[in-house]
Amino acid sequence: MHVVVIGCGRVGSELASALEHGGHSVAVVDKNDRAFRRLGPGFAGRTIVGFGFDRDHLAQAGIEDAGAFASVTNGDNSNILCARIARETYGIEHVVARIYDPRRALIYQRLGIPTVATVAWTTDQVLRRLLPGETSHDWVDPTGRIGLVERTIPAKAIGKKLAKLNRPGRFWLTAVTRFGKAQIVTADLIGQEGDVLVFVSDMDGLDELQKHIESGGGD
Repeated sequence: MHVVVIGCGRVGSELASALEHGGHSVAVVDKNDRAFRRLGPGFAGRTIVGFGFDRDHLAQAGIEDAGAFASVTNGDNSNILCARIARETYGIEHVVARIYDPRRALIYQRLGIPTVATVAWTTDQVLRRLLPGETSHDWVDPTGRIGLVERTIPAKAIGKKLAKLNRPGRFWLTAVTRFGKAQIVTADLIGQEGDVLVFVSDMDGLDELQKHIESGGGD
């Protein structure tokens, strides 16, 4: 696949190198030609000095042949503009914009533009390490309705079938990490000490989920 990357900072350069190592063709656009030094001498993709919202510069990057597009400059407005042009003008299906403001990120997610909210993600990762027992969820969909949550198995669930922890329509146990290895939950899987449980849950039901798993799923 041909991928166009806008911005050759730390994120853009690492992304471009990773894509190239994965066997994809890559074109990188940046307004500063010195930024391309980050790509290293082995980079074989295209480098274009310019802007991700300029049609001539996008044409040089091979936008017409691109199957994916990422705008990861340090400007939210530029990234959203570039992403919208890629999606709406060139019809590229796989488009991602890097956004620093998490409030904007949520708005654009709801408009159908996938975003990566850098500040929100970094803050979340730091909090997970500072306060591992206080994280309410690991991921939430753009509408804020459905989340992915991790919970350590409580004593009452050890030795019981983990399927008892499910509550259809509210939360569902999907995976377990055991001895550092993740596995999909089967109907007969028995809980063991140290298990980390991964649920898909209605975000309004987190308190209910916590009470339910602490009870071991009932009788």
